[in-house]
Amino acid sequence: MNDVPSSLVPGSRFAGYRIEEFLGAGGMAAVYRAYHEGMGREVALKVLAAALAGDVAFRRRFEREAHLVAKVEHPHIIPVYEADQEQDFGVPFIAMRLVRGGDLRAIVSREGYMTAGRAAAFVSPVASALDTAHEAGLVHRDVKPANMLVDVGRGRPEHVYLSDFGLARGVDTVGLSAGDLTTPGQFMGTPEYAAPEQITGGEVDGRADQYALGCVAYTLLTGSVPYPREQAIAVMYAQLYDPPPLVTGIRRDLPLAVNQVLGRAMEKKADDRYESCIAFADALREALDLPSWGSEGVRPSPRGQRNASGGQVPPGYSQTQLAPRHQGREPVQVSAGGPTSYDTRTGTWSAVVAADRDYYRSVWATDVSPEEITPFPEDSPVRRFPLSGTELLIGRRSTSKGIHPEIDLTLPQGGPLTDTGVSREHAKLVAGPDGNWSIVDLGTENGTLVNGREIPASTPIPLRHGDQINLGMWTVITITHD
Repeated sequence: MNDVPSSLVPGSRFAGYRIEEFLGAGGMAAVYRAYHEGMGREVALKVLAAALAGDVAFRRRFEREAHLVAKVEHPHIIPVYEADQEQDFGVPFIAMRLVRGGDLRAIVSREGYMTAGRAAAFVSPVASALDTAHEAGLVHRDVKPANMLVDVGRGRPEHVYLSDFGLARGVDTVGLSAGDLTTPGQFMGTPEYAAPEQITGGEVDGRADQYALGCVAYTLLTGSVPYPREQAIAVMYAQLYDPPPLVTGIRRDLPLAVNQVLGRAMEKKADDRYESCIAFADALREALDLPSWGSEGVRPSPRGQRNASGGQVPPGYSQTQLAPRHQGREPVQVSAGGPTSYDTRTGTWSAVVAADRDYYRSVWATDVSPEEITPFPEDSPVRRFPLSGTELLIGRRSTSKGIHPEIDLTLPQGGPLTDTGVSREHAKLVAGPDGNWSIVDLGTENGTLVNGREIPASTPIPLRHGDQINLGMWTVITITHD
């Protein structure tokens, strides 16, 4: 294996990605903001450290779990676009969604402990994500605040993503007695959030992740790790033998019942913990006297009100009444796949972007001279964007204005024309708790059409498999559910 460059500078290329910015590095990997021209999107590119890339066992586990997690669909698991190894250097990398709000470790370090409601708003979705991963045969092994990324946006709630499956780092256990360890040497994880069975080399399953999530909940509620010690070996000893600390020892404003809930999640024996992560999260919300997860609804966007189900169709806009504006026109042929009736809570929703010649012909007035007409992009690529999270902005990227749409319709310079009829922040796709998606026009000058009919601004319009969204001069987005 060749040595990977110690750093990748902006403008350099790695595995088909153009490096835009160095974001940070730890003992395991360096992370860059990068752009993939083929996918037409910015990503967070995580490149493994050369030392770990040379660890055959770690590489195999990393590659296996990176590919597995890429197949797990959950709105709070970070979407993985690619997991592979760079050909020239033989170094594994992951390309995943770029999240700009930082992580929970940074938030706690900057702001201190959280209110009960805010802490629970992070714990519940992560618990749900973990249970979904466990059902797919994945164990995270390194659940901690630094691996919980927070996406933020104007007028919408914080959205947490669980990241870094399979990236748990080895920790030296020399110093613990032979009776403490099944296999002396190392364990995979972070001492401050590691379950006892993980430290001792015992069998690790989803209950170890639940223990770690209990430690995370303690950190969010108190601003401290459960066992603050100067040495990692002392932390591991405390995880093995010390009773769970009392949250109310620091937060006297919280109910005493919280101690009991965290104490059960952090039981030394896995069999004594909750039956699932979400069972723990639900018990925590009950102890904190909070409503059940998902019952609070979603805060409204300043551009328009919507309810917890993603919004209702406004009067006169039922889906059966959305008729094509141009009768007899043939829709753009995009393979949607999937059955005509299905359970929308499962499967994968996607937005397939293409250029629509018939729509292009319809937008130009008859008295416009040929010299004024922007030519149709014959070579415009078809791009597929998997839908995940709670909201996805549709528009055109502007680095200077800080606009980075998840569905970015900007095309690389020198290639096919970008549809400049699309606004920088044109529309957004909004997910409902029932698994369905709606589209909201953000008050753009050129408007948005669904199945040929213009929709009102700031009003969520529910979408179904096969629906077509037109915007700009030629852009068509086909919604698919596979």
